[in-house]
Amino acid sequence: MKIAKEGYPLIFSGAVLTAVAAIAGWKSAGAALGLATFAMAAFFRDPERRIPAGEGLVVSPADGKVVGIADAGETSRFTGTAMRISIFLSPLDVHINRFPVGGKIADIQYKQGEFLAAYKGEASEKNEQNALKIVDGKGRFFGVVQIAGVLARRIVCRAKAGDILGRGDRFGLIMFGSRTDLYLPHGCKIEVSEGQRVKGGETIIGRFA
Repeated sequence: MKIAKEGYPLIFSGAVLTAVAAIAGWKSAGAALGLATFAMAAFFRDPERRIPAGEGLVVSPADGKVVGIADAGETSRFTGTAMRISIFLSPLDVHINRFPVGGKIADIQYKQGEFLAAYKGEASEKNEQNALKIVDGKGRFFGVVQIAGVLARRIVCRAKAGDILGRGDRFGLIMFGSRTDLYLPHGCKIEVSEGQRVKGGETIIGRFA
């Protein structure tokens, strides 16, 4: 099982503590630490995905459950976008974020904020977040926002402004339960519904005719 590099320090620390507890004969502590280490490894899993091929496709930027499909409105952050798809990630979901389309990162903006439950609508505006503005090869603008939740206290973005990534490429992760919002431009037909579970880089969120 492939593990995201950000998980290695935590997994290694857990393994060391488990070994120490086992050597000292602390069976209960050793068992608890062993389970915690296994859970940590599972959280940071980074499975390969089958990225769909084809023109005009937009894939999910995260694993999880679609908890909202709403009019994006004209915001200063993502001018020109029409709809916002909100995806809630529980601690059991894969937390790797992926690029929804092939394109260039025009801008990245980080904002401090609260740590409300990520499934709540107001989390899109109030929570700590990292926003990527993406422009594809046809000049269409998209937005992907990594949003921290109650448990999530660290947002990781490996990409930087000016980077060019392909559809489904990994660009970061959010630790321990979170939310990812995808902003879609006008003319994109939405292919998912509220309550649907999606896979990052694999599930088709929308398409252009």
